[in-house]
Formats: sequence, structure tokens, C-alpha cells
Amino acid sequence: MTSEKTRVDFNAPAPLVERADAVADILDVSRTRLLIEALEDALAELTTDEEFRRQLQDAYYSDRIDFETVDAVLGREEAVRMKLLRASLDRSPPEPTLAGDLPTGKAFYEGEPATWAPEESAPTHDGQPDADG
Repeated sequence: MTSEKTRVDFNAPAPLVERADAVADILDVSRTRLLIEALEDALAELTTDEEFRRQLQDAYYSDRIDFETVDAVLGREEAVRMKLLRASLDRSPPEPTLAGDLPTGKAFYEGEPATWAPEESAPTHDGQPDADG
């Protein structure tokens, strides 16, 4: 965590503040320290919650939040993983292209069927091992 501080002012129900003050007194910590630790614990727990993670992913993939937000919430490794997945989802699948014309039915069906051979002695298009193998 960075040491930069931001002042936060919020309203909370009086009974909750009284409970927090009592716990802070028992633990001999400031109310601020107690609230910071409670917030850190709550956020850490939330990031392991599957429903929250699904909501975060939905927000990221629909452009409601950016990479930096995911990085701040889940950490760099998870953020990069999501970024890579998003890039793969955004890509259109490549369309296969054919070099040359399709063989005629006669050329396709006549002759010996191709068989698999280990890489070092793979047959050429005429069924004979290539010059390297």
C-alpha cells in the first residue's frame, strides 16, 4: 500500500460508531486504525467472492471500468489475465484462406490416401519422403 493518505468523511449510525469506539478501546488502537483494518479485511474477502468477481468481470468487459481499476482491486496478475482474455474476446476469428484452387474431385479421390509419418520422414505431396528426411 502507498503511504499517501486521503481524508475520508462519512456519516455512520451512532450505535455502529459507539461499537467501533468500544472495540478500538479494547484493542488499544485508534478508531481510524480499526476502520482501516476492517475495510482492508472486507475488501480482501470481497475479492475472493465469486459473485463479486463475476460483477467485476462484467463491468470490465462492458467498458464500465478500466484496467487500472481491475488492477487496484484484484492486483496486477489477475488484471493482466483479464486484459489478455478481453483482447482475445475482442478479436474476430481469422477466416481461413486457400492458397490456389481446390483440387478437382478426380485429383482429390484418386491415388493413395495421405498417411501420417514422423516429422523427419514426412512424405511430400507425391508420397515420397522429402529430400531432408
